[in-house]
Amino acid sequence: MGLIPVRENEVAAVVTTLEMRRRPPLRPLPASPLRLVQWEQPTVESYRALFRRVGAPWLWFSRLVIDEAALLRTIHDPAVKVYAAVDAAGIEVGFLELDFRVAGACEISYFALIPELAGRGLGRWLMAEALTRAWGKGITRVWLHTCSLDHPSALNFYRKQGFEPIRRTVETFVDPRLSGHLPADSAPHIPLLNRR
Repeated sequence: MGLIPVRENEVAAVVTTLEMRRRPPLRPLPASPLRLVQWEQPTVESYRALFRRVGAPWLWFSRLVIDEAALLRTIHDPAVKVYAAVDAAGIEVGFLELDFRVAGACEISYFALIPELAGRGLGRWLMAEALTRAWGKGITRVWLHTCSLDHPSALNFYRKQGFEPIRRTVETFVDPRLSGHLPADSAPHIPLLNRR
């Protein structure tokens, strides 16, 4: 057993990949004051604004660092479905992205609600919506990944929804608070080591 050094300007995360190989039994959809709205052709600005709003607490950065053309190729691909969870006032408070680009599979690429909604059972509602949409005709695998930087309950939540962990990897990356892609006060529970 040994410790592997991580550069001062980087963050390390243990990534767990989980999958579901069988469609779960039908259950009633949990009640929710939110509704899920598909974004047919989101703009880069609106997509990234919601991505930041739900992802900054967990240091989500991947869609902030790729160039606009690459982002649009992904989110406008007909096999990628992007949804916003919207409250009664029409404010976007959650995010779901399903990727069907691999035949027979659906990746739940992104799944989150704003932190203020934690503990209200709305994650179960959003996952029920996600699974209803993911398990379409010809799908034999639904999968996702979470990491040690996500909400502390994320891994157990996915397991309770029927996902099985199948692989662990370690990812290191330049801290997006240092690169300027996220504000320095994002994810205060994750130490910011290099403030230069």
